[in-house]
Amino acid sequence: MADFQTYYVPEQSKWPIVATVGLGVTLFGAASIMVSSKQGGSTSGDWMIFAVGILIMIYMLFGWFGTVIKESRSGLYSPQMDRSFRWGMSWFIFSEIMFFAAFFGALFYARVFAVPWLGGEGDRGSSNMLWEGFQATWPLINNPDPEAFPAPESVIGAWGLPLVNTILLVTSSFTVTVAHHALKADNRKKVKIWLAATIVLALAFLSLQAEEYLHAYQELNLTLQSGIYGSTFFMLTGFHGVHVMLGTLMLIIMLIRIHKGHFTGDNHFGFEATSWYWHFVDVVWLGLFVFVYVI
Repeated sequence: MADFQTYYVPEQSKWPIVATVGLGVTLFGAASIMVSSKQGGSTSGDWMIFAVGILIMIYMLFGWFGTVIKESRSGLYSPQMDRSFRWGMSWFIFSEIMFFAAFFGALFYARVFAVPWLGGEGDRGSSNMLWEGFQATWPLINNPDPEAFPAPESVIGAWGLPLVNTILLVTSSFTVTVAHHALKADNRKKVKIWLAATIVLALAFLSLQAEEYLHAYQELNLTLQSGIYGSTFFMLTGFHGVHVMLGTLMLIIMLIRIHKGHFTGDNHFGFEATSWYWHFVDVVWLGLFVFVYVI
């Protein structure tokens, strides 16, 4: 083992394989839910698989976070290790940017190219002969093949719950920044107050998004099976919601650590990395709000 004053080499860990299993089970459960829903079968077993995957992921996150916290509190990390954490978090956020870029790309492709082609524009306008009279508009609530993809009755307006959620997330970005500056100043009481406020705003966002989904499914018939608009809407907002849940979990862990006396004004990268992630989540939502709800 290398001298930890130069670079700490951790012991063998079970957490990467636990994370792999948990993520695999979660994705398998999610895919099974989609397939069973499409085929009209029961999804109860699929939801159980999905729940097991989520529980494994929660177990992994708490375990892995706990191991890293223990190593950090033991003084095993050097400045070089700190730089490694910063580079690692930077590349992780970059990978998340690319993840959402793929879904935004699908949205733009459908809106700018595919739907106008179906409406008779461009070199591929002949496809309009397949569905005579189809009107290419966005949001696409009059699908060219309504029997295969039942159209929603309406879409969710931008100036209701989406606007409220935007205000909540933008405000939470401000509150976590205030908490970060308070931590730099070693004002732990202020950190607790503003970090707790951030968590409350995050939970409020998740609650309102759940209410929005119920409204979409039960009253608007806007589902994953509602054609390209329904697919892109739920993939973008759904994956963002998962990221908000993960970010909220990270914020809760940071608040627990603050109460336990962890971090100092000069040594608090765990908190800083969480704030980076939270700002990323906020910026993605602003893009969602503009390109999914407003335009």
